[in-house]
Amino acid sequence: QVQLVESGGGLVQAGDSLRLSCAASGRTFSTYTAGWFRQAPGKEREFVAAKTWNAGSTYYADSVKGRFTISRDNAKNTVYLQMNSLKPEDTATYYCAAKRNGYSVLRSSYDYWGQGTQVTVSS
Repeated sequence: QVQLVESGGGLVQAGDSLRLSCAASGRTFSTYTAGWFRQAPGKEREFVAAKTWNAGSTYYADSVKGRFTISRDNAKNTVYLQMNSLKPEDTATYYCAAKRNGYSVLRSSYDYWGQGTQVTVSS
């Protein structure tokens, strides 16, 4: 069992940066792929980024590539999402997720979810 708690969201201006954190409980979290998704009002939840358990591979949605960076500290059971050059279209609730095997952009593939943290980017 893995429990995820996000933090770090807030209200920023376009061009600013934010770092989201996702603290995980469960001693096996280091063996899970960690992902970030986001959901804007009236839209489907979409994939943002993922990092495999051995930190060997990272994946990004095209919309955030070059601006966002996912990282993880397995010793601290924490995953981060560094978001730079934020745009108003990045406004959404951001969710941390974990899955047991491999990488996926499909939300249905993830086994565990956090409660979400709100990011609002003003123009």
